[in-house]
Amino acid sequence: MEDIESRTYDFVIVGSGLGGLSCAYILAAEGKSVIVLEKNHQIGGNLQVYSREKSIFDTGVHYLGSMDPGENLYQFFKYFKILDELKLHRLDEDCFDVIRFADGSRYCYAQGYENFQKKLVEYFPEEKEAIAQYCSKIKEICAYFPLYNLRSGGKNYQLNNELLELNAHDYIASLTGNVRLRNVLAGSNLLYAGYKETTPFYVHALILNSYLTGAYKLIDGGSQIAILLSRRIREMGGTIKKRQEVVGAKYHDNGAVQSVLLKDGSEIKGHHFISNTHPAVTIDIFGEDRFLKIYKNRVKSLPNSISTFLVHISFKKGTFPYLNYNIYQHHQEDVWEATTPRSETWPESYFICTPISGRHPEYADSMTVMTYMDSAETEPWADSFRTVADQGDRGESYRNFKKQKEERVLQYIETVFPNIREKILAVHSATPLTFRDYLGNKDGSLYGIRKNSQHPNSTQINTKTKIPNLYLTGQNISLHGILGVTVSAFVTCFSFADKEKLIGQVKNA
Repeated sequence: MEDIESRTYDFVIVGSGLGGLSCAYILAAEGKSVIVLEKNHQIGGNLQVYSREKSIFDTGVHYLGSMDPGENLYQFFKYFKILDELKLHRLDEDCFDVIRFADGSRYCYAQGYENFQKKLVEYFPEEKEAIAQYCSKIKEICAYFPLYNLRSGGKNYQLNNELLELNAHDYIASLTGNVRLRNVLAGSNLLYAGYKETTPFYVHALILNSYLTGAYKLIDGGSQIAILLSRRIREMGGTIKKRQEVVGAKYHDNGAVQSVLLKDGSEIKGHHFISNTHPAVTIDIFGEDRFLKIYKNRVKSLPNSISTFLVHISFKKGTFPYLNYNIYQHHQEDVWEATTPRSETWPESYFICTPISGRHPEYADSMTVMTYMDSAETEPWADSFRTVADQGDRGESYRNFKKQKEERVLQYIETVFPNIREKILAVHSATPLTFRDYLGNKDGSLYGIRKNSQHPNSTQINTKTKIPNLYLTGQNISLHGILGVTVSAFVTCFSFADKEKLIGQVKNA
């Protein structure tokens, strides 16, 4: 049994989300000693799953992009030596996402740029030029992100204010006067919690591009990514400890972190420290007095993206066919209005998917429905805390709140699948409080700090902090999502490993 308190690790990593695990792998592969500390009973952050009625439910990862051979995430997973063991299923070539509206109209996103354009032109034949221009712009924007393209130099978004300030809604609106086409092009904006006034076009472009270059589901859940990564880390001598909540730090006289303090009173020493928690939470853990006031105030004042209400439906065996596509359902014409939900019309927009089972792929065991919810809705129970490791009780009023919201979602789902209720075995749900408690952020935010096209520099978070040996990683650094967080881990590790060499290893994996 390893005595983790007696060692001084090269790297102590706080949080076992994908960013933390990716950093641990990269650094362990470079011969460094690493330990990952996770407060929960399960590693993986948004990769966590849970099981009900023999159905596996993903909490955060419902499908992957850029997974066709040679694409960026495909190469990253090859570098991590997990690709061959991942159980993947490719989504429908001609319809991996459906954008659907209240009038029943549905529009398919097809994989591959040529196929994507062709499909859209079938729906909007008079808009061929606008659609072509839109696709060209996405490619142009993506070319400015070096690591996204597995290169170290060339065009760089950080030097291009015009790119950073280009607003997603405004750019799409400039292409065409066809309101329905505008909303179809932005119809999957639940992938990044799109805000009309502030979401930059580059966020939209990078995410859509990734799905156009290989959209896949993970058979039997996304936790396999975390499980395989942790296995590789341990094989290289790395240590991962669950139920180890970091609550503070000790410092050397020179201001560098000496060790982190755990909730149980133990202490883990290290030479370098990487936080995979939200930057605002990192400030709380490592001590507000250790950060410049201007930095602390800026980070803590940045608005987070909205949270979610997640409904998980278990089906009676063999009653609901598996859908090899996802549905983005909008009950209002303007898809950008969903991030400001109104109680009388909630849920205005939601995402529907059926996870794929390895046991019987023709039928769905379950369905996941994700819609927006403001964390203010759960404020009456904000003082409560509940995880598997800490079984607090939020009370009967909270359970009634969830049931009412579940029923509201089911009523809307019936407009898409009229006979769905007779096929349902059970319904479970998660609120912003669930995400807050498991992910450790303040408000259950889906995608962390909101990017802002009006003030792009204000939302840029550097991997290095003013504490000389404390670094950041995770979805607030580059971009959220599997690909964005993986990229952020490499950006963090460039401070400790040769950048050219690392990128070469990924490209040639």
